[in-house]
Amino acid sequence: MACILHIETSTEVCSVAVSENGQCIYSNEDFNGPSHASTLGVFVDEAMSFADSHAIPLDAVAVSCGPGSYTGLRIGVSMAKGICYGQDLKLLSVPTLKVMCVPLLLSTREFPDDALLCPMIDARRMEVYAAVYDRALKEVRPTQADIVDENSYHEFLEQHPVYFFGNGADKCRDRIVHPNAHFIPDVHPLAKWMFPLAERAYLNDQFEDVAYFEPYYLKEFVASKPKNLL
Repeated sequence: MACILHIETSTEVCSVAVSENGQCIYSNEDFNGPSHASTLGVFVDEAMSFADSHAIPLDAVAVSCGPGSYTGLRIGVSMAKGICYGQDLKLLSVPTLKVMCVPLLLSTREFPDDALLCPMIDARRMEVYAAVYDRALKEVRPTQADIVDENSYHEFLEQHPVYFFGNGADKCRDRIVHPNAHFIPDVHPLAKWMFPLAERAYLNDQFEDVAYFEPYYLKEFVASKPKNLL
């Protein structure tokens, strides 16, 4: 097992965590943002001081790689790269929408066997960034920019109970009114929920090139979507 520093800045929430041996051992969160430029450095210093004071050497830095806020992701990835360069650490990236699923799957909430999870990040107007996963976090539909109306996700809702959550889901309640649609409030992508995905990537040697890595939002998503979604 590894000791990993986790950085999550994809939304208005700034959070940093440290995990070791499959457990989160340190976490700090600021829900009063976005103020990542001033908050993240302090959080990272405190997290690294915690690891150092407990004689726990870091093995890697994991960063939430989007989709999400252009500025937030850029700040988080720049910080992660700087630490990796300075400390000679491995870099891991974790999809933001998958991070949002982790607290639900680790909770005591019971989902039907055929349930689908649809995390949503707010974009503009009735637009969201969303993906669809099954309970094993297998991708049923990849991340897309969706303009939500009464027909959105109909092909999934006709066959499965679908659980919508994230800061993009609240504005969709009045549009998605299918009986199989369920909404879960107060779910955020947080650094303390990154560890199961980051540790799996670490064990599978799925490391990023520190020099060339860019967040998903910058490298792929923006290039394939209209500019009015940025």
